[in-house]
Amino acid sequence: MSERFKAPRGTFDVLSEQVPVRRRITSSSQRLLEAAGYRRIETPIFEDTDLFARGVGESTDIVQKQMFTFEDQGGRSLTLRPEATASICRAYLEHGMQKQAQPVKLWTDGPFFRHERPQAGRYRQFSQVDAEAIGSDSPLVDAEMIVLASDILAGLGVENVRLRLGSLGTPAARSAYLDELREYLHSREGELSDEVRGRIDANPLRAFDADHDGTRKVMAEAPTLLDRLDPADAEHFERVRENLDRNDVVYELDPTLVRGLDYYTRTVFEFECERLGAQSGVGGGGRYDGLIEQLGGPVTPACGWALGVDRIALALDAGESGESEETRNGVFVVAEGDGRAAALALVIELRRAGLTADLDLADRAIKGQMKQADRVGARYALILSDDGKATLRDMRSGEEREVDPSLVAEEIAR
Repeated sequence: MSERFKAPRGTFDVLSEQVPVRRRITSSSQRLLEAAGYRRIETPIFEDTDLFARGVGESTDIVQKQMFTFEDQGGRSLTLRPEATASICRAYLEHGMQKQAQPVKLWTDGPFFRHERPQAGRYRQFSQVDAEAIGSDSPLVDAEMIVLASDILAGLGVENVRLRLGSLGTPAARSAYLDELREYLHSREGELSDEVRGRIDANPLRAFDADHDGTRKVMAEAPTLLDRLDPADAEHFERVRENLDRNDVVYELDPTLVRGLDYYTRTVFEFECERLGAQSGVGGGGRYDGLIEQLGGPVTPACGWALGVDRIALALDAGESGESEETRNGVFVVAEGDGRAAALALVIELRRAGLTADLDLADRAIKGQMKQADRVGARYALILSDDGKATLRDMRSGEEREVDPSLVAEEIAR
């Protein structure tokens, strides 16, 4: 017997019963984002490798360990996108969006790729909804984006969500703090993990993210950036907080919060769902005022976030029901023998009229067809008899009434 193929390690199939909840996540996100003026953009699944090396940061785990990089037939180095922000900023510059009214508000969704150690909620191919507002340094932008992400999660019904909020300051203001932090880390170097020791000089802030026990102990006593923000950064952060308070967004100040990407400045935030355990992050982001400049553009402030579709689906117990709203309001046409051709013609007519409609294609008897109608979650069963009459059954209430097959759409709309 030949060996059966399986999905590659760290990937998974999205089955039909799991689709409705994932579709609800993206459609709810789209509805709220577009109501707030965010326009959809789609970028390539692979980009020049240097875009991520320069944009995400050479010292990040993403660039050093996690990117899927390959050479094309022309010898060019390409990378499957590990995140969306760098690609959207590249598109912003390439298409001259800086000439549009600022900020330019954009959103997207789709698959992303990182070579991570696979576990529940952490995959090598994963889906995200991403939103970016490029071209304004106003703290109102930060607040609006956080409120939008919070409202999307609340609207989906994700429970036990915690919002962690911090600030990294601007790179210039951060420089003195980083020197202080490096000195502190070097003074306790023997207690740190090899990985953290190896990047003290390149990226000392990442030590706050370490899961090594000794490193965590050291970082619990480390100086924090929140206590050392310069006046402009502190005022910006205070105004973000004031606007979150005004709009009833509950958050926890976290002076140790560090995002895993080098481009963040000032406001950073992360949404966590306690029920997911170790992989609790369902979304996060922050301000990245220097990224456009790093990619060769002018100084351009920006802010953005990403929500993890896979983790939100886990938090919502995806797969409990395979019924979509369309199916629950759909019609299953039931017929026997020669009536099956008429049933197909009627199903096609109903679909063309905008209804969800289906029929048995496995030669089941009437009883089997009714069971199939129930299995697929149809709201109505339309039973065609040999004498040309039709009975419409409400699958929820069991109520039946005789109808004219040519007027089924109107009958359902009543």
